[in-house]
Amino acid sequence: MKVFTSLAGVPADFGPSAVTIGKFDGVHEGHRAVINELLRVARADNLVATVVTFDRHPLRLLAPERAPVALVGNEQKLDLLSETGLDAALMLTFDQAFAALSPRQFAEDILVRALHARAVLVGGDFRFGNRSLGTVDTLRELGDEFGFEVRLIDDVAPLSDRRVSSTWIRELLSEGDVLRATQLLGHPPAIQGEVVHGAKRGRELGFPTANLSPRSEGLIPADGVYAGWLTDGDRRYPAAISVGSNPTFDGVPPKQVEAFVLDQTIDLYGHIVLISFADRIRGMVKFTGIEPLIEQMNDDVEQVRKRLA
Repeated sequence: MKVFTSLAGVPADFGPSAVTIGKFDGVHEGHRAVINELLRVARADNLVATVVTFDRHPLRLLAPERAPVALVGNEQKLDLLSETGLDAALMLTFDQAFAALSPRQFAEDILVRALHARAVLVGGDFRFGNRSLGTVDTLRELGDEFGFEVRLIDDVAPLSDRRVSSTWIRELLSEGDVLRATQLLGHPPAIQGEVVHGAKRGRELGFPTANLSPRSEGLIPADGVYAGWLTDGDRRYPAAISVGSNPTFDGVPPKQVEAFVLDQTIDLYGHIVLISFADRIRGMVKFTGIEPLIEQMNDDVEQVRKRLA
């Protein structure tokens, strides 16, 4: 998949293309249904299947106090998009200049001049341009003028009447329900970040952990112990993952993420790793001493083996 991060970076001979537009936070099953239809249209009409997305949620600029935490970072998002079979992704910077574009400027600059769009696929609630003044009807009028067809995509609601959305997935992760979140995402929820030095309590207890930097990308699920994986480059390791402050010890910062890699002793300091959550083992518990804590950690590891098996 070719990736462009500005309109200037798109080659003059790009396209003609079939395009869909959105935040694509998490690249969940709803997004994948849209992309699958985009691929079908593109292949049928010999068009370049292209996604237009943004480097941040628009509310990060327009109303930061209401902006949700992103399910994935930009690098994760591009990796997930590339797995769908797309030909290209245009990730635009959502800044004041972009937010000020009128619906007409949006269509003309991005869809027509840069991407040479012939088909544009959107949901029924699609809005675009300054103050979200552009609607699907607006887009259709512009399509008639500039020569692209607008196609509506139905919402996806597997196993429920509720539409699949990033909001729903955030709710599930806030409850620690990573199994259900995985169903809606189509892949395990994950966070990405640098392994940094911690207090080394895990090492002293016989469970050395990889501690993620607080500046990691992705939405961290509810406090608890999880079964999952740690991916370092092209190597993936089964891991017992702890999320939150450890109530047995004082001075542990909230929402700390640390992973104990099973059956391996590896130096990960300074590495950028991906931690994926497969299942929740338990919530956080305050122990009366070190011995019961170690006993529980041994049981956690056995539970992780069973869940990942």
